[in-house]
Amino acid sequence: MDFLWTKELTPPSFSELNGDQETDVLIIGGGMAGVLCAFWLKEAGVDVLLAEGKRIGAGITKGTTAVLTAQHDTLYQDMIQRFGKEKAGLYLQANLQAVEKFRVLAAQIPCDFEDKPSMMYSLHDRALMEREARAVRALGFPAEFTTQTPLPFSVAGAVRYPNMAQFHPLKFLYGAAQGLNIFENTFVEKLEGTTAITKQGRIRAKKVIVATHYPFLNRHGLYFMKLYQQRSYVIALENAPDLGCTIEDAAQNGVYLRNYNGLLLIGGGDHRTGKKGGGFAVPRSFAKQYFPQAREKYAWSNQDCVSLDGVPYIGPYSPGLPNVFVASGFELWGMTTSLAASKILTDTILGRENLFAPVFTPDRTMLTGQLFSNLGTTLLDFVTPTTKRCSHLGCALQWNAAEHSWDCPCHGSRFDEHGGLLDNPAMRDSDVE
Repeated sequence: MDFLWTKELTPPSFSELNGDQETDVLIIGGGMAGVLCAFWLKEAGVDVLLAEGKRIGAGITKGTTAVLTAQHDTLYQDMIQRFGKEKAGLYLQANLQAVEKFRVLAAQIPCDFEDKPSMMYSLHDRALMEREARAVRALGFPAEFTTQTPLPFSVAGAVRYPNMAQFHPLKFLYGAAQGLNIFENTFVEKLEGTTAITKQGRIRAKKVIVATHYPFLNRHGLYFMKLYQQRSYVIALENAPDLGCTIEDAAQNGVYLRNYNGLLLIGGGDHRTGKKGGGFAVPRSFAKQYFPQAREKYAWSNQDCVSLDGVPYIGPYSPGLPNVFVASGFELWGMTTSLAASKILTDTILGRENLFAPVFTPDRTMLTGQLFSNLGTTLLDFVTPTTKRCSHLGCALQWNAAEHSWDCPCHGSRFDEHGGLLDNPAMRDSDVE
């Protein structure tokens, strides 16, 4: 993999844990959500420690396309129907405020921040785009329906959000991490109450935030039923046009695009981890058809956690784990939802009311069609005859020829060709030899 955001950038270095530590708040996970939680808590005067199993930003954050927008597919018309106008409006406001918070922080942290409108289009379904534009306007935001986009083909309709943005995620993350109490290469193997166990020592805390992308505590919260993971593929092209906005296809297997520093990023080919899908062929085919003079410079893949209802899980981990909190299920929108999560969890830990917290609470109903899809995938995988099993919950691993990895279709753990752990929720290597 050749990640754009890591090029010509020297990451900060933090020492690993050496012996036992005590802190008021322990944050497990050094991606965008974890670092932002630590940032706000430190600003509030809280004694906070962040433990990262590898290097900060070296997981999902380095693979994001780093679009800052409250335009999350056609979610708002769905949310209004499922949860009502009030909750849909709060979700919208939480993400709009997140964009503005990034805008303010970017004035202090150099991160190539750029104001960009965001757009979503449909090739064939004008009515869908019209409904989404009406839904968002009914929530108080001036979304615009249009048939004009900067793309080199006609669309049936599109929805445009003004005043959105984009940035360089690792430049921002590294800047925000300066001065924080961080231990890298400190892998938390388990929690005993609010005490974290690592090979280097114990970290005793009063409160814990689990920001590990996929929650790793299996006995609480039923996250192994409430989440699945999907792969996504991105290429970056030279000699391609500047679109002047961030833009995505509303279709399930559509592409998404943005520019950065003279490059055009095209993503797509999404599929459930461990299942077959379009992969790099989708963005490459799109580029060949519409930008034939462009040259591919970078290519990488990433992984996203998907909740049962399209809304992240942010709040108490489970009733059985008092003083432990979680942030997960960000789907393709991990930047704004990371910031929203950090503000919600900071307020929760400080005992302050947060207007948006009830929208994201993890204890909401699980009765959705996606739940039964998740259960069906897991049951089918359990009966697959193979000795190559995931160290998480024992699901059958599938060989990913494109990325030379063993992937778990149930919960999205990934391992290298020798069984070395790549992505959680698994906590140890698997035997694949």
